[in-house]
Amino acid sequence: MSTRILVVYYSATGNTAKLASALADGAREAEADVRVRTVPETAPPGAVASNPRWQAWVEAGPHHQIATLEDLEWADGFAAGSPTRFGGPAAQLKSFLDSTGGLWAKGKLVNKVATSFTTASTAHGGLEATLLATNNIFYHWGAIVLPLGYTDPRLLESGNPYGGSFVSRKSAEPDDLALDALRLQGRRLATVSRYIADGLFKDGRGEP
Repeated sequence: MSTRILVVYYSATGNTAKLASALADGAREAEADVRVRTVPETAPPGAVASNPRWQAWVEAGPHHQIATLEDLEWADGFAAGSPTRFGGPAAQLKSFLDSTGGLWAKGKLVNKVATSFTTASTAHGGLEATLLATNNIFYHWGAIVLPLGYTDPRLLESGNPYGGSFVSRKSAEPDDLALDALRLQGRRLATVSRYIADGLFKDGRGEP
């Protein structure tokens, strides 16, 4: 059975979506079955209209199917991505994560491998804080939190061992360095998820 990877993201202007797609590509390179999902836009229309790129992104949608709890229960590994909002994940993504209490209570999220990624407009605008805040949710699930780490020499240039990230100066789109880091993160997520899923099944502590 293929390793099952779910990538869920919120994107306001498309940058986080590009990171999500790169991570998904990396997971597919590791022969995983991948679902890419987004979450509903809940910001007031006036807030969206205040940023032309945000408005254009919303009008161009839908970009992917909306994530469901069934998607999360299906997955062996999970990646969550969001632009940073004052040092934490956007409310749109957080709302989806906050809806997982039923799965958590039933132990359905235990031993899933989980990782996170983010974008910001400034170099010290909360990238690491956003990743760590997102990861805090995974600890409560009983998931196995997967950092990007410096697991490849190229990641020494990307600047973030906690998870893939990109600084969008002057509304720049993700560059090759960032996208390559996300592909590496996707391959790592798929590979480690396969190790965990196979190990649990062989030990009789999981289900196929």
